[in-house]
Amino acid sequence: MSAISSRLRAVFFDFDGTLADSYDAIAASVNHVRARHRLPALPEPEVRVHVGHGVGHLLDGTVPGGDTDRDVALYREHHPSVMRELTRLLPGAISALDAMRQRGLLLGVCSNKPRAFTRELLDHLRVADRFAVVLGPEDVPRPKPAPDMLLAGLRRLEVAADEALYVGDMTVDIETARAAGVRVWVVPTGSDSRAALEAAEPDRILDSLTLLEALL
Repeated sequence: MSAISSRLRAVFFDFDGTLADSYDAIAASVNHVRARHRLPALPEPEVRVHVGHGVGHLLDGTVPGGDTDRDVALYREHHPSVMRELTRLLPGAISALDAMRQRGLLLGVCSNKPRAFTRELLDHLRVADRFAVVLGPEDVPRPKPAPDMLLAGLRRLEVAADEALYVGDMTVDIETARAAGVRVWVVPTGSDSRAALEAAEPDRILDSLTLLEALL
């Protein structure tokens, strides 16, 4: 058994791009806001690169010259109409979550996505019962890459930093984990390229979540 396996008690996950492909839903809501500004729709890949730092950052990058507070309100109003239909779990997510639960590991989500959206999607995707804690930017003073969310998760689960692992898809997830003193693995299925992830030096890069079960 590896050192990480022998000490591991909890695994935290990012949501968008890590557990689920939600980019079509996010792009749909971004383009709803853009339409209100009489701007043409953006293709999903152009929206994807702005995901991961919170809704305000997303809209600042995709709706130039807008009123951020008003645009966030428009986004939040629209998103429930598309997010269930256009969000799906990434390959290997369910089997990995179930294998970790069977091992007795505690699971959590720490995402810059609004917590209410994350909870609703976890329920819709029928995996909500796997998670002992779900945290969003509303729960802490500072969103990722500040360590606040992971530190709050550790406190709630009563787990030490060296007994936890964070799984994400972006350099912001690597920064967050490092700041919290937590090991971090990433998958190149989200907003950042594999080259960018490699340059940020996570503890491990996985091709997909399908590898989690064997490695843990």
